[in-house]
Amino acid sequence: MSTVIAELESFIENWPATPEENKKSFVRLKNYLAAKDGVGFDFKPRPGVTYSLRAVHEKQKEQPLFVMVDVIEDEPRWLSICFYASMVNDPAEKGDFVPAGLMGEDAVCFDLAEYNEADIAYLESRLDEAIMCLAG
Repeated sequence: MSTVIAELESFIENWPATPEENKKSFVRLKNYLAAKDGVGFDFKPRPGVTYSLRAVHEKQKEQPLFVMVDVIEDEPRWLSICFYASMVNDPAEKGDFVPAGLMGEDAVCFDLAEYNEADIAYLESRLDEAIMCLAG
């Protein structure tokens, strides 16, 4: 097992359950991405600030990731899921446009304060859209 995957699995294992079920949201998004062909991960822990899961597609050449799923250290923890604005649409306007918000490029970020099936499904559609943009 790679160091990145071991560190990610350890983080998940040591994340206590909370009523908001944000661990469940994070794991579902991670597993959704892991099931996609050509997708790999990087994991950047910054204890006390964020734990960042970064997904990259094998066909990506210019950017180091296509989505960043951040666990924000707060009470309780919550998630921020950011995409390059050029890769996704937000037809329900659930996200926030963030100028230069992802690696210096414009982003669309979605905050998830608790597990919600409809919101997760909406994010999974955005993930599919970003992957299709890359896989072309």
